[in-house]
Amino acid sequence: MPGVVFDLDGTLVHSAPDIHAAVNRALAEEGAEPFSLAEITRFIGNGVPVLIKRVLAARGETPDGHRHAEMQDRFMKHYEADPTALTSVYPGAEAALRHLHSEGWRIALCTNKPYAASRQILSNFGILDLFDAIVGGDCLPQRKPDPAPLRAAAAALTEEVVLYVGDSEVDAATAEAAGLRFALFTEGYRHAPVHDLPHHGLFSHHDELPDLLRHLLA
Repeated sequence: MPGVVFDLDGTLVHSAPDIHAAVNRALAEEGAEPFSLAEITRFIGNGVPVLIKRVLAARGETPDGHRHAEMQDRFMKHYEADPTALTSVYPGAEAALRHLHSEGWRIALCTNKPYAASRQILSNFGILDLFDAIVGGDCLPQRKPDPAPLRAAAAALTEEVVLYVGDSEVDAATAEAAGLRFALFTEGYRHAPVHDLPHHGLFSHHDELPDLLRHLLA
């Protein structure tokens, strides 16, 4: 059977509420005003360093390296304390993963979220055992949309045909750069219209995913 690589945030899990809470807890420590969930959701997708850069820029800061590192460390302290307190698996996602696994698909994760937090989330939701490989945002010098992390995840599956599943502009660009067929989840953290993102198939509920992936193999 072929392999499939998944993005995490906005694709398998709705994690924005926990990211939002951790950002605001970090800001509260210095007496700063909180952000709304919608604002933080717009900042998600390019990894923690970019998230923190966007948060500080939205506050009117042009931080030096020390300030950025300080804020990132504070955010990660709060986030890693419990990254699934407010996070949920998208309806049908676990069932789709288990269905694919039972059919013999090899499954990997490629995310800009740090490796340890990604692994903890999968473990907390009882789906870690379904994954053959995890490439987090701190596993390589590059992050998505650079194709290197996705290529590494695909190579770890040792399958001739590998598909990629994601939800965002970053994911679409990564798949295109890596030369992989891409299935777009339309209910995640995408900002642009669907037709603006290169994709080979799309789905709005994970119940549709196994059939879609089989179609993309045809």
